[in-house]
Amino acid sequence: MSVTAPRGFAASGMACGIKGDDRLDLALVAADPPRPVPAAGTFTTNRAAAAPVQLSRSHLAASAGRAGAVVLNSGCANAATGAPGLADAGATCAAAAAELGLAPEEVLVCSTGLIGNPLPIRPLLAGLRSLVAARGSEREDGDLAARAIMTTDTHDKQVVIDADGLVVGGMAKGAGMLAPNMATMLAVLTTDAVVSQAELAAALRAAVTTTFNELTVDGCTSTNDTVLVLASGAGRQVGRQQLTEALTAACGDLAFQLAEDAEGTTRVARIVVTGAASDADARRAARRTAESNLVKTSLYGADPYWGRIVSELGSSGAAFDIDKVSVRYGKVLACRDGVEMAHDRAAAAAELSGRVVEIVCDLGLGDGSASVLTCDLGHGYIDENMRTS
Repeated sequence: MSVTAPRGFAASGMACGIKGDDRLDLALVAADPPRPVPAAGTFTTNRAAAAPVQLSRSHLAASAGRAGAVVLNSGCANAATGAPGLADAGATCAAAAAELGLAPEEVLVCSTGLIGNPLPIRPLLAGLRSLVAARGSEREDGDLAARAIMTTDTHDKQVVIDADGLVVGGMAKGAGMLAPNMATMLAVLTTDAVVSQAELAAALRAAVTTTFNELTVDGCTSTNDTVLVLASGAGRQVGRQQLTEALTAACGDLAFQLAEDAEGTTRVARIVVTGAASDADARRAARRTAESNLVKTSLYGADPYWGRIVSELGSSGAAFDIDKVSVRYGKVLACRDGVEMAHDRAAAAAELSGRVVEIVCDLGLGDGSASVLTCDLGHGYIDENMRTS
């Protein structure tokens, strides 16, 4: 189970006709029974934020961080759609609220799909009554919701964390246009924790910072990025630290699933930078390396060309001294003090040939460290994105 694993939640998914061909395209996650509960969200930093992002932000502010339901559609991003798009997002929330007995501002909304297209609001609104009526708390209900938010994803992405009776469930979608902050994605998390809204919001921010915010596939930040969390209060009271750890585990698992299913990817890579002058410098250097097309194509070819990595570290803007840097592929040290080490190149290539690889770069300047999750760049990404998708 995913979003239906914690007590106090129901979900559903259906085909309302946005995508056509009876493909699932509308999902609901709701408190069960319907009522406003503590909620929090983090959203895209893109200034071209989509209508659902704008509305969900304003609803969380108007409700003082309480929500009873999230409605999500795939097949249309409802982004760059002007005032009509914002009205359509509002109509979605109002219709769902009427069915659930909530106030419109107690409903949040997410959309994913093509940018610039008007939201097919009539089939969406026509399907909402059936969507609400079909909601349930079984595993199958959560599965349908997770499948209904997919776009170019090859499979649904779900997670459940049980931390000594504190349960967190989650679902996410995302396969391309992934870059900090966050990653291009939708994610809904649920928990049965008894927690205040302020504590929930703080825990979510901390969890996202080290997971979704440290994921990059192609350096492109979406218009619709949204991570939401709702707490039913059907479980036990927890402290911020325990909740943060559970949310971080859930977000980390989902972030890895996003990287693993990125468009055209053949392997996932974690770029680790240590020995930086500061954590901020380490993050800057790791991201620059992770987003380098030259490094990513080397990953695709399992080619341990460490010179490309040193070049990206040096141009990242982080404090850098060529005479102190080292690069390691898994267990194989290829470069130390800025020059090539005698090493087994075949062994280094083997380290890069697995489904999950690690590249560790030590700048030799301090105690700063960071890691970024990324993937390779191959023909599959181009095949997917050379046309509108």
